[in-house]
Amino acid sequence: MDLFNVVSVEGAKQIMENSFNYELDCEKISILESVGRVCFEDVKAECNIPEFKRSTVDGFAVCSRDVYGASDAMPSMLELKGEIFMGKVPPSDIELGECLNIPTGGMLPGNADSVVMVEYTDKLDEDTVLIYSPVAMGDNVIQVGEDISFGDIVIKKGDKLRPYELGVLASIGISEVMVYKKPRVAIISTGDEVVPCEVKPKMGKVRDINTYLLWSLLLEDGMQPVSYGIIKDDYEALKSTVDKAFNECDLVLISGGSSVGKKDQTLKVISSYGDGEVLVHGIAVKPGKPTIIGKHKEKIIFGLPGHPLACSVIYKILVKNYIYSLMSYSDESYGVSAVVSINYHKAKGREEYLPVELQTTQNKIIAKPVFGKSGLITSFSKAWGYIKIEKNVEGLKEGQVVQVYRL
Repeated sequence: MDLFNVVSVEGAKQIMENSFNYELDCEKISILESVGRVCFEDVKAECNIPEFKRSTVDGFAVCSRDVYGASDAMPSMLELKGEIFMGKVPPSDIELGECLNIPTGGMLPGNADSVVMVEYTDKLDEDTVLIYSPVAMGDNVIQVGEDISFGDIVIKKGDKLRPYELGVLASIGISEVMVYKKPRVAIISTGDEVVPCEVKPKMGKVRDINTYLLWSLLLEDGMQPVSYGIIKDDYEALKSTVDKAFNECDLVLISGGSSVGKKDQTLKVISSYGDGEVLVHGIAVKPGKPTIIGKHKEKIIFGLPGHPLACSVIYKILVKNYIYSLMSYSDESYGVSAVVSINYHKAKGREEYLPVELQTTQNKIIAKPVFGKSGLITSFSKAWGYIKIEKNVEGLKEGQVVQVYRL
């Protein structure tokens, strides 16, 4: 493949989709530990919820025909047969002309088909209740299986489990669930000029940023990052590290070493494998053009730009998308509507992800671009999110309404 024979972002996604059949393992875990994990298989209910007819209000369980036409002027008069207690089976069924006092969530007695709210009743004496409002069959009642029916799929494969899904699982008696194992993602930072963040760099050196950036992004998205440290621009050192990473992890991220230059070794390492293949080298996107996507052992390797903003953008739009696809999970992201603060020009032919900060002025959310030269690192930390500008659009106009997505 020719260097920097760029493809579009969508083209890169399509290449990844067509080139890999890698499968993640699964594990069974307690639902108490499953928040944020992705379900490995459909979960079916083996019971009805509720398993009995339940009242949705405090009132009186009745036969609806007994209160047909009831009004303030002409109430229905029913015999009170007793009281239903929470968690207890009703003391008796009711016949026509009878009722039972029932709490919210209480089980309806046999023959009762509706509940009259207590607000529309009066007790004439200890044994008689006056009903001032009619009810139709099923009013104020949850039917058997109305919430969940036996055999319903309550959680789908690829669903990310939130506290609400855990509540559903608990309601049908499931205390353990099969989830995808957290993908192990190798992080390799490269460059003769890069030193650990705890080391004071000598003149000409820079501290490692991307290891910590990628580690945090992966943790935030529910992955298991594995750092392999900083590797110099040396082919043998990088090759042995990548070998180890491929054997231990599900995918590999190399930060730096993707630009065209005599010391860049990422392409050489990928090409050194018998089944190694460079699928992409160059994406029509700003920032992040010199991105590499390669393949070995059905596993993917990304050569990410060294610039932190470009690195984070490529992670957000490509790496994260690929990892989630391994778990059949679709991450739906929704933007915040905002108004662009200035006119902004871009070159046609490539997508651009413009970092912006948000400000609220006169009940409007204003998106203010955060500018920074390629070597500067603070632009992405100042930004709340980014605006995606399509490749055939020449820019943005002041006052234009756009969608801003969280970085």
